[in-house]
Amino acid sequence: MTREVFTISNALSVMRAPLAALLFIQNVKVRALALFLAMVTDASDGYIARRFGKTTRLGAVLDPLMDKLFVLTALSIYLYEGKLVIWQALAMISRDFYLCVFGIYLRVTDQWKDYRCRAVTWGKIITTLQFLILIALTFNMTIPSILFPTFILLGLLAFIELFQVIRTSRSKNN
Repeated sequence: MTREVFTISNALSVMRAPLAALLFIQNVKVRALALFLAMVTDASDGYIARRFGKTTRLGAVLDPLMDKLFVLTALSIYLYEGKLVIWQALAMISRDFYLCVFGIYLRVTDQWKDYRCRAVTWGKIITTLQFLILIALTFNMTIPSILFPTFILLGLLAFIELFQVIRTSRSKNN
């Protein structure tokens, strides 16, 4: 892990903030472009960091933080526009509630400083599904209501995976 802060991958992560601002423009093409670029930066930032040995602790926090900022901005706009109702938006971010509980667990058990933040498979699946739904909403497509509770289940699977990561890292260190 490099000590550099200003890396290409971190810059790609930060780009999602101005891309989120583009969602305030009520134009399907602008929103679709913002979503597409957000997905490209999300997919490429981590790959570039790992490929060129430029992973940073800041990047490990910045990437998911920018994802959450982007998704929360989009959900807020679509809630305001009536394309979503509150329970659907809350279901889409249910993973983040699980993450908060996991963070509290790390803090209470004094494992916070030793925990290495990294993406988990179920989290990537959730992020991909979030972006797909945001694209569908951008194009005024109807989303089946049954899809939204799926986020709660996937969030639970991500939560379980986080504990498996801790267990695996403990057994490697022992």
